[in-house]
Order: sequence, then structure tokens, then C-alpha cells
Amino acid sequence: MTKSVAAKSAQKGGAAPTEARPKIDLDHYAPAYLTWIANKLSGGASNAYLRAFDVGIETWRILVLLAIEQSLAAQSISRTIGMDKSSVSRVFKSMQTKGLIAIDLDPADGRLRVATITAKGRALHDRILELAKERERAFLSVLSEDEGRMLLELLHRLHDNLPKVEEATNAFLDERYPKAKGRRPRGASKAGSGG
Repeated sequence: MTKSVAAKSAQKGGAAPTEARPKIDLDHYAPAYLTWIANKLSGGASNAYLRAFDVGIETWRILVLLAIEQSLAAQSISRTIGMDKSSVSRVFKSMQTKGLIAIDLDPADGRLRVATITAKGRALHDRILELAKERERAFLSVLSEDEGRMLLELLHRLHDNLPKVEEATNAFLDERYPKAKGRRPRGASKAGSGG
């Protein structure tokens, strides 16, 4: 399509020529790359864990935390990995059915239910860990040891900065889109070009 045809189409209500509109330069937009990397790593891991161990990535993420902490509530897991609390509860039920965790009331708070990793869950964690570490090794193999350490340091700093991102987002919305205040999102897409 030539520019003149595109311009005519835009005048008739069709698509505007792309060079006339603001757009993101994806080669220089960090959230896109972080999102793409996370989605592809997660998808590849989930596929591999399902094939080899008959569990998905959500189960693995929870096993990782429980192997460290032994017992955790759904709310704590949700805060740590950014997974919806109801999704954590659904994965808890599946893991309990498979004998990977036991769920009991928290002795310190009788209203709170906590998951504890079982011996079967720990054994599965240890088997998956070998594959997870091999995937990490392959992923970081294009970096030197110093670059790998620097990457982890930068990722920690970016992760710790996420509350400021939400503060900046809310300030922007309050100023530019005041009607959005207090409105609940209907359903955000998990994939995309990044936040």
C-alpha cells in the first residue's frame, strides 16, 4: 500500500499511517524484553516439567518456596511470586491431592491455613531442581560469571523498585485519568509487549 492510498484510507476512517503515530521502540523498551523472557522461560519450563514430572510451573514455584520455608500460607506465596491468591489455593488443592503438601491450620492464627511440604513433595522438588538448574545454566551461558552476578544484582534492584512503579502508575492515572480511581480491572492479559 502506498502512502497516498494509506492517507486516503485514513481519511475514510481506515488505519492511520503508522509513522504519524507515537509508538514504542521495542528494541529499547525494557518491560517488553522482561515480559518476553519471563513468558518464554515459564512456558518452556512448564512444558518440560509436565512432560517429565506431570506437574506445571505453578506447582514448581510453590515447591521452591516450601523447600526453603517448610510451611507457608497462600497469601504469603501470592505476595512473594505475584500469583493470584485464588490460583495459589487451587494449586494447593491439586498438590494436596497428589500428596506433595499437607494443609493445616496455622497454630499461631487458627483462621489461616498453611501448606507444609511432605517427603514426597521434597523428593519431587529435588528431582525438578536438577532440570531447573540446567535451564538456568543454559540461559546464563551467554554471560560471563561477572555479568551473571551483575544481572542478578540488577534484577534484585528492579524487583525492589516495583512498588515505586505502582506509585508512579497511580500518580499518572490520578492526574490523567481520574475516573480510573477505584475502578477494578476487568481482566488483564498475561502476555504482551510488557508493562
